[in-house]
Amino acid sequence: MNTLLVVNSSPRVNSVSRRLTKHVAEQWKRNNPQGRVIERDLVAATPSFLSEAWIQASYTPADQRTPEQQAVLAESDALIAELMAADLIIIGAPMHNFSISGPLKAWIDQIVRAGKTFSYSDKGPKGLLPEDKQVLVIVSRGGAYEDGSPADFQVPYLRHMLHFVGLNNLTVIDADKQAFGPEAAQKSVDNAIAKLSQCEEHMAVPA
Repeated sequence: MNTLLVVNSSPRVNSVSRRLTKHVAEQWKRNNPQGRVIERDLVAATPSFLSEAWIQASYTPADQRTPEQQAVLAESDALIAELMAADLIIIGAPMHNFSISGPLKAWIDQIVRAGKTFSYSDKGPKGLLPEDKQVLVIVSRGGAYEDGSPADFQVPYLRHMLHFVGLNNLTVIDADKQAFGPEAAQKSVDNAIAKLSQCEEHMAVPA
């Protein structure tokens, strides 16, 4: 079954990023009426922060983990399973203080896990998630940031971490200038929707 994973991370219920992820999800559902949708709201259920117990459990061989260690990693296992199940992953990411939101960072920390989503060898790190998964990251921000802007710690970080776990089929759509007044903000949202419409024809559909 074709599966869509929608990850929202804005604390605002009617934020730009949430409106845009909803737009894409609704279009996907129209094109995939038999498809499965997994909705992961990182604000309604913020992933746990990493702890010493989590780190110890994650580096303990799976067949040697205690029941307590298995319980510590259960949340991470569930979040990674959602990624594995998805054909298309949509991530809504507002900019907070030039970077990503706290809930999204907590999610990334839970899904970036040695032996599960990445490994190291003498050739360096290797992502373990299937490279054919499509990832659409929708970023919203108050300012305007050109590629390579020294003030943008949001998009470069997301690209790096998603590539790190093997998610290389990645498209970023931004809705910027949200603090430039209503007209500029709406124009940016309209431009983002137009770009998303161009992406829709390339989204995964059932075989």
